[in-house]
Amino acid sequence: MYATSKMISSLRNLKGLTCLDLSSLRISDHLLSSLAKEGLPLKRLSLKNCTDYSYAGIFCLLSKCQFLQHLDLQYSFYLNDQYVVGLSTVLGSLVSINLSHSNITELTLLSLVRNCPFLSEIIMEYSGIGKFCDKNSNSLMDFVVYPQVKSLHLARNPCLKNESVKMLASLFPNLQVLDLRYCHCYCISDGIVEVLRYCKIIHLDMRSCSTLNLLSMNFQVPKLEVLNVSETKIDDETLYVISKSCCGLLQLDLERCDQITENGVRHVVENCTRLRVINLWDCHNVCADVNFWMMMVISRPSLRKIMAPSHFCPSDDKWKPLLNHGCLVF
Repeated sequence: MYATSKMISSLRNLKGLTCLDLSSLRISDHLLSSLAKEGLPLKRLSLKNCTDYSYAGIFCLLSKCQFLQHLDLQYSFYLNDQYVVGLSTVLGSLVSINLSHSNITELTLLSLVRNCPFLSEIIMEYSGIGKFCDKNSNSLMDFVVYPQVKSLHLARNPCLKNESVKMLASLFPNLQVLDLRYCHCYCISDGIVEVLRYCKIIHLDMRSCSTLNLLSMNFQVPKLEVLNVSETKIDDETLYVISKSCCGLLQLDLERCDQITENGVRHVVENCTRLRVINLWDCHNVCADVNFWMMMVISRPSLRKIMAPSHFCPSDDKWKPLLNHGCLVF
């Protein structure tokens, strides 16, 4: 759909406009430059999946948006590292940015955190994170930390490797949320352990990272509340390590972890004293015996939600007493 001249005229008349969402429209550099001339006090701008505009147009607009805090440029296939370096120089007030589905690497990540002192959330899914780090890891490390970064979403980056993850641990000591879902990373265990050791991780998503290995985690991770290791090859030994190091967990997702049994789950329930949610869906080697589940709920009163293995039969009357303890099992 085209952004019409009538739309352009209407937008130009909104002198106090702070939020603009043009997602999935065909826009032009003329539209962007027209908006730039009005000096709109934009704080949020979304050009997600927009087409027919160029780097010149977006730079013209952003250079006039002194108060912009939230920027969404998903599916901007024209973007590369060089372009983002240029954009970062005019985004001094930026707090969050989404650059998913773009041809960018960790060079983009570093240029953003260097030039945007308030940037706390970065989303770069389906990008090229890891491509540059393979051969240039030393040149990327400038021995400067960026405490403003709290949330990184790097899901589905197939080039992400151990050195890239270690770089994150070194650069972002206050990192709280890290999303590495479906990266299918090769040998990233050391890097993840460093992130857990040196950052302030609250939420870690490693779903489908097949080579995940946390056995060397021999320290406390007191702030970690949400951990997703679904569709990985972790076993009961790893669950024991998790239960001892991450005893403050509120939510643990173990969906489709075929190598765990009720023994590993028992360790988690015993040691994670705040646990509220556990997901065991499609964990075929975890038993569905009612006595085991009653033990879990009674011994851990904080439990409120259990996603049981697929062979669990919720219609059986034997399971109803679990509801009396305020825990949903399904």
